[in-house]
Amino acid sequence: MKMKLIASLKIWILIYPLLTLFLYFFQETLSGIPIYLRTLLITLILVPFLVFIGLPSLNRLLERISPKDNNSSIDV
Repeated sequence: MKMKLIASLKIWILIYPLLTLFLYFFQETLSGIPIYLRTLLITLILVPFLVFIGLPSLNRLLERISPKDNNSSIDV
């Protein structure tokens, strides 16, 4: 359960600013397109970016900044 919560938080940390920036920059361009096509277009662009670039980059960043645990084999 804890891992799913952490994964959800990572995805939210990435998708919220990405979606906000995408909508900010392309709002006028997308305004004439029906909502279902707009949603399709946005997800076709952002989901692969999130999966192949965003999450791996965030995981590498978190590995670099997280403290090293010498007793990682012991789960509490």
